[in-house]
Amino acid sequence: MKFRTERDGLLEALVTAGRVSAARVGAGLGAQNVRLTLRGDQLEVVGSDPDLVIEVACVVNGEQDGAVLMPSRLATDIIRSFDPGIVSVEANDQEARVISGRAEFVVRTPIGAEITRLAVAESKKITLPAALFAEGLQQVVRAALNDDTRAPQLTGVLMIAVDNGIRLVATDSYRLAFRDLKGVNALEPGSEVLVPARALAEIQRLIGAEGEKEHDAKLVFCHTELDAVFEVHDVCLTTRLLKGPFPDYQRLLPPSYPNMFRVGREELAAAIRRVRLMMRDAKEAATPVRVSFEADGAGLTVLTAESGRADERVDGQFSGEELVVAFNPNYLLDGVEAIRAEIVILEVIDSSKPATIRGEGEDDYRYLLMPVRVS
Repeated sequence: MKFRTERDGLLEALVTAGRVSAARVGAGLGAQNVRLTLRGDQLEVVGSDPDLVIEVACVVNGEQDGAVLMPSRLATDIIRSFDPGIVSVEANDQEARVISGRAEFVVRTPIGAEITRLAVAESKKITLPAALFAEGLQQVVRAALNDDTRAPQLTGVLMIAVDNGIRLVATDSYRLAFRDLKGVNALEPGSEVLVPARALAEIQRLIGAEGEKEHDAKLVFCHTELDAVFEVHDVCLTTRLLKGPFPDYQRLLPPSYPNMFRVGREELAAAIRRVRLMMRDAKEAATPVRVSFEADGAGLTVLTAESGRADERVDGQFSGEELVVAFNPNYLLDGVEAIRAEIVILEVIDSSKPATIRGEGEDDYRYLLMPVRVS
């Protein structure tokens, strides 16, 4: 294999495909490598592990077709170290020679490693509005579980068909978020798929990167019973779907709330960020923020044995019975930051039942949060 190309384009392809290995280093030898395949002037860079494959296509000046497997992190760091300009790559079964300017690297081909390629059956491809889908992911993916050793199905986002589009749902059992994407008909009526949040986070990142270049970017989606495929411009992401019972989230939604707090989003978010500074040196990671709801506002308090105490009051409109509810401050901030509206509405029942965060005038997004029990 032999080709020449601009550094920046090759670096972008390596970084994108290499995110698979960056996220799952322990997934085996293949997950720590990327495969470069040249056909004519088309270079394909592939990173994978057993559950996720990212393929990036880019145009180069091809001289000799072929393929090579390279260590992902090392290849990326080498290309990043070069000054902007032309990079030459020549490879055989044993090594890859990478040259730019006066710098030359000879990289050994990994032995006993291979790249996973998921075999996906043909299915109907659907074009989705990329910006809207990315906005929904930004609001929902944050609520998915990060640790797949406890409940693997909670590390996914449920995409379910509803009457007027699709609904995205995620929960880690302490919080839950859902967003309705109206008019987006990506699934057959009554059907649902459980997509790993890790894969959707990559889709969100890819759409965001492309959105800077082209506001009306399109996302192509298709799925089978086992896999889902997403295509954004020159990037194709294939992921295994998750299996297992997803929680019946509908029963967690209270029919009404007796207490409601209306407050500016930025004011509340800034106050949470300040008071949680007291948690930096706290030995107890679950140190809560106590929110005291009163008629003309709310008081926020974080108290730690190591660092001390932080108090701040935010003005707002509260209707209901005055009470104090404690929350995980990081989870609370996540919910507030996910709101698009300038005014946030925080609805609570009491100190032990789920609270809801939503934006004023927005009926397509909800963020539910379990309070923290405090003595």
